[in-house]
Amino acid sequence: MRGAGLQNGRSSRLALLCGVSGLACLLAAGALTVPSWAQEVPDLSAEIPAGAQMLLESDTLVYDNDAQTVTAVGGVQIDYGGNRLVAQRVEYNRKTQRLVATGNVQIVQSDGTKINSDHIDITDDFADGFVNALRVETVDKTYFAAESAERMGGVLTTFHNGVYTACEPCEDKPDQAPIWRVKARKIIWNGQKKTVRFENSNFEFFGFPIAYLPAFEIADPTVKRKSGFLFPSVSYNTELGAGAGIPYYFALSPTYDLTIKGNYFTKQGFLGEAEWRQRFDNGQYNLKIAGIHQQDPGSFDANTVDSGPAGDPNKLRGMMGTKGQFAINSRWDFGWDVMLQSDKNFARTYKIDGFSDYVHRSEVYLTGLNDRNYFDLRGMKFQVQERLLDSDARARNDEQPWVLPSLDYAYIPDTPLAGGQLSVNLNARALHRSNLDTADSLTNPGFYERVRGIEGESGRLTAEAEWKRSFVTDGGMVFTPLLAFQADGNFVNASSGSLAAINNMAANPDIDTTADVRSSFFRSMATLGLEWRFPILFSSVGSSHVFEPMAQLFVRPNESYVGGLAVPNEDAQSFVFDASTLFERDKFSGYDRIEGGTRANLGIRYSGSFDNGWTTNGLFGQSYHLDGRNSFAEPDMVNVGANSGLETDTSDFVGLVGIASPNGLSASLSGRFDEQTLEVRRSEVKFGFSGQPISVSAKYAFIQKQPLYGFAEDRHEVMVGGSAQLSENWRIFGSGTYDLQTNVLVRDGIGFGYADDCFTYLMTFSETRDRDTKEVSQSIGFNISFRTLGDFGSATSSFTE
Repeated sequence: MRGAGLQNGRSSRLALLCGVSGLACLLAAGALTVPSWAQEVPDLSAEIPAGAQMLLESDTLVYDNDAQTVTAVGGVQIDYGGNRLVAQRVEYNRKTQRLVATGNVQIVQSDGTKINSDHIDITDDFADGFVNALRVETVDKTYFAAESAERMGGVLTTFHNGVYTACEPCEDKPDQAPIWRVKARKIIWNGQKKTVRFENSNFEFFGFPIAYLPAFEIADPTVKRKSGFLFPSVSYNTELGAGAGIPYYFALSPTYDLTIKGNYFTKQGFLGEAEWRQRFDNGQYNLKIAGIHQQDPGSFDANTVDSGPAGDPNKLRGMMGTKGQFAINSRWDFGWDVMLQSDKNFARTYKIDGFSDYVHRSEVYLTGLNDRNYFDLRGMKFQVQERLLDSDARARNDEQPWVLPSLDYAYIPDTPLAGGQLSVNLNARALHRSNLDTADSLTNPGFYERVRGIEGESGRLTAEAEWKRSFVTDGGMVFTPLLAFQADGNFVNASSGSLAAINNMAANPDIDTTADVRSSFFRSMATLGLEWRFPILFSSVGSSHVFEPMAQLFVRPNESYVGGLAVPNEDAQSFVFDASTLFERDKFSGYDRIEGGTRANLGIRYSGSFDNGWTTNGLFGQSYHLDGRNSFAEPDMVNVGANSGLETDTSDFVGLVGIASPNGLSASLSGRFDEQTLEVRRSEVKFGFSGQPISVSAKYAFIQKQPLYGFAEDRHEVMVGGSAQLSENWRIFGSGTYDLQTNVLVRDGIGFGYADDCFTYLMTFSETRDRDTKEVSQSIGFNISFRTLGDFGSATSSFTE
């Protein structure tokens, strides 16, 4: 009988169907227990929608009233609520209340999970049952098999000789052992305790057992979080020794948990870590603490933070850090990232997760975002995790400021103003620095070359507005007039030591100016600008090209208080003049400096495309200071404009050219060239190819010396990198950086890796060399990852020659 649609009210057929559907629930819950080793496994129990109809198809449907059986024979297929059972024979015995499915039985759940067996025998209340030759394939491509399974008392399900893996069977050799698998003599799922127990289990790699576990227990798939041990970690470092760590997870509540980790280092002893995490409806936070009593501080380099100063070894070390973020509403967020530690390098030395960056920014912030409008308010403290003692002149941590606060606000009205776009920006900062930050002169001993930060307090409030509108002529020219106005108020409370340092810098023969430090001052800058562009399209057979001559003119007064070292420069210390900044209205990187004087920028841009997929681009131009004082020729406390290429009335030439192909090949050349001799002042050459089986990249960088900016010598570097895919799964890779100025291979590394759908392995070896001392530091790293199980390995193993 084919296509017999049965309603829920027909008891015998309903019993047959419910038995099959319930069996799917049972097997889904039981078969997916092994993947729960991965800590998070979805609940794959079948769900039957209310009011669902059953569709039964078979060659024959036999009712035996004497034996009280209902039997479907030949090509049996039962569909119910998105779940499907296929078998050669399905029989339901109303007297014994047992359901038996035989002959290539397959259950396909609505989520795609496939359960295969030769024989299934189960009671209609699903309390007891037996399954032979069980095989399960889940929707996320994990696989489970067992010789047999039985369910007793509606609580315990036992799998005999079970196997679990996340590796897909080989199509050519399906009987071949996968890369890894877990085999257990017995797997017991306790539905009441929500646990899965493995007895006499082996972890096999390429069919060879490499680890034996007599017994261990994990949470079942219905439990997303459960207390227990997590994967261990190993490491090696010459200063710490060999290390091993074992974390333990406490699932205290659905909304908060605790992880503690014990680490032991053969040279330094026991390091304890603990992390508390808690979630709320609108956010989350965590709190981490760590501490150690170092057994052998002397294994670190002498007179460093890690070892302690001579005669005072650094033994008791620790940290506390916390991060959090909360959504106040759909537009506003509040959060923090704060670290406190016993010394400035503890978290980096012991690689405390989330707090080991060389520069850690502790901050509290409030942000808002609405369309194109943005608000950002934060307090910050920059923490340099360095090994140098505070007494070392090269140490930088104590010279970092407190920023209380920093404010950025950007507003762009939705409605055009006079047909153009108006944008408004507000910026404010208030700094406190406990220690003066200076740099000695490279050419005039006894003088300071830069005062990077004053000891004391300084603050600034800046408001900036810009309006611009573009007009396109019939001939295709684009004219964009621009109006901008910026004003700010500043205060400075410098210590006597800071004032002395500024006066010393002003007296430096290379700077030769008069210090004009003021406790408060007001600045403003009005700009009238006009931009002209004339894109010209040239088309030919197989290609098109756009040449765009471009010119800008900005008319504005001189920058206020320029040249007298009056303005502390805190946020505009980084400056590069190249093709990317040629057409910027204000080329300074921050608000502490304001570009003044009348300036014109001239250049031409080019882009091309070809029918074969190749593209080209280019830009070349120059900037001209026409009137007033050139802001880039005037000294400030960090000499940000010195040797920049803009310090003369006619700037250096800047340009770039690039090319890219559809097969992954790309190359570019950019540079800055002397305006008279065309001598190269700065250049960068890049080449790359990304394809199969080889990917390579190369970069050459040259920067001419900038003595007043802190670089007494030219800088030449070559960087290369590449990888090769040796086969579908194996690859090798390497990289290197060579300093042509000092003839030092600064860093190099090589590694190889294996990756497939269920397993990855990575092995690396790298070296770094000090440019001055030539000291070599080597590191070895490896990582092994088993899909659904977790990662195992160490980040690096380091030693110094």
